[in-house]
Amino acid sequence: MEPIRAARADELTELQSIEVDSGAPFRDIGMTDVADSPPMPHDVLAGHQAAGRCWVAVDGDDQPIAFVVVEPVDGCAHVAQISVAPAYARRGVGRRLLDHVAGWAGGRGLPALTLTTFRSVPWNGPYYVRCGFRELSAAELAPGLVDTLAAEAAMGLDMTDRVAMLRRV
Repeated sequence: MEPIRAARADELTELQSIEVDSGAPFRDIGMTDVADSPPMPHDVLAGHQAAGRCWVAVDGDDQPIAFVVVEPVDGCAHVAQISVAPAYARRGVGRRLLDHVAGWAGGRGLPALTLTTFRSVPWNGPYYVRCGFRELSAAELAPGLVDTLAAEAAMGLDMTDRVAMLRRV
């Protein structure tokens, strides 16, 4: 089982590479715009890392194989990015990162994890349901999630398939 620890500042470029590599499967389902999306900007990633909201799962040589970035949105821990290197996909690494974040959030009195994702992509919406998330209705969306979805629309994402989800901690 791969250990999880706080990301280090000298690993951020490697995390960007993991994010790019983890997007490749979107190409196989015709979502080339998503597959070709740039990773989280280095300065944004650095801000999350410095704030203690970026964790990595590492291999036996302490090299990152997956990461998660969280930001405060609507009083919850919002999963801004989670990426697993393709060689480690489908091994429970992402779920363990989510569980780690849930423990972190609970320890800080945050009631839930939130995220936005594609409803129909098997390793997105259906996967997060298996990890304990549920889809939020439009009436349940707090202002921060509304803003997040609006920003995603402005980036050109297909909003007919985007969904906000929540997992209680």
